[in-house]
Amino acid sequence: MISISHEAKYTHAVVFEQFTLQDYKEFEDNVLYDIRFHGATRLLLDLRLMDGYTIDMALEEIRFSKQNRQNFDRVAVVSDDQWVVWSVWLNQVISESEIKVFADIVSAQQWLEDMNIAA
Repeated sequence: MISISHEAKYTHAVVFEQFTLQDYKEFEDNVLYDIRFHGATRLLLDLRLMDGYTIDMALEEIRFSKQNRQNFDRVAVVSDDQWVVWSVWLNQVISESEIKVFADIVSAQQWLEDMNIAA
């Protein structure tokens, strides 16, 4: 399950339990909307409550990231899961955005809201 909100300077997505392809498609629709109307976007992905993901979702994430590699300014991921950290590393290879992993939500929000730090 996924919950998505549009904050002033970023899109905030929280994943609960299993991250499915249907969830990711909902995430994509929201991100593409932001890109269309605001240009390069910033994302906050809170994965602390995620207990797994489906293979088709992971493949879609790679495809979407590759296809939109220039449309992300910054991506903050909140998680302490080693597989998530590995996934972030993989996405850095195919994306032109700055991606960081944070242990807490407050640090991630501060980093996304700081407009003075170049991406």
